[in-house]
Amino acid sequence: MQRGKGMKFVGDSRIKASNKMPNVPKDYSEYPGKTEAFWPNFLLKEWLIGAVFLIGYLVLTVAHPSPLERQADPTDTLYMPVPDWYFLSMYQLLKYEFASGPYNIIGAIIMPGLAFGALMLVPFMDTSKERRPFKRPLPTAFMLLTFAALFYLTWESYVNHDWEAAKAQGAIVEEVEFDPESEGYQIYAGASCIGCHGDAFQGGLGKPLTNTGLTAEQIVDIAHNGIGDMAPGLWDGTDEDLQVLAEFIENLKSE
Repeated sequence: MQRGKGMKFVGDSRIKASNKMPNVPKDYSEYPGKTEAFWPNFLLKEWLIGAVFLIGYLVLTVAHPSPLERQADPTDTLYMPVPDWYFLSMYQLLKYEFASGPYNIIGAIIMPGLAFGALMLVPFMDTSKERRPFKRPLPTAFMLLTFAALFYLTWESYVNHDWEAAKAQGAIVEEVEFDPESEGYQIYAGASCIGCHGDAFQGGLGKPLTNTGLTAEQIVDIAHNGIGDMAPGLWDGTDEDLQVLAEFIENLKSE
């Protein structure tokens, strides 16, 4: 009789196996389209999508660089700063009577706080495992309302803002040297011109007065008859002073 012949080997579940199985992801082939392994399948897809958006963002950055405006001047009270496009909705909200002035705290803190608070509470209020939007009415309605409010406020802010005036206010104007003690500047400072065109002729509500290319005669005519948004009849001084001022502005040229 050979050794071991006729013997049967039976495993005992109480005895732990000496060799462990390697850490292999589960086989999800039985659940197609419903779930997948986090590594590397899901993570790789996330990286690919992120790379596409990052490359697109870099291309837009190179193709459309950020516009630059003139150096900030804290003494310029005529300049009206405008936030970037993603804050235009908040900018518009603070224009309404119920969210501005004495009620500014409502538009600046309370209303945004309620919106972000509701957004954080949505996962706790909606615990459904459904992924179809019409099966999840609460988060779907909230997101549609949020999108509609942001779109409307951003659009209202865009169409009601004077972008041409804002461009003129922020335009980089080449500095021109002038003598603030000269007779022409003293007339300019004493007239109503400085309120619109700035103390250094940089512009504001009105256009810059440096490098205009206008002659003194044309400047006199504009002072009397106006041009564009500048109303006629604003000059209330003497003709002699206006002629001195016109010649002074005519010579405001960069070298």
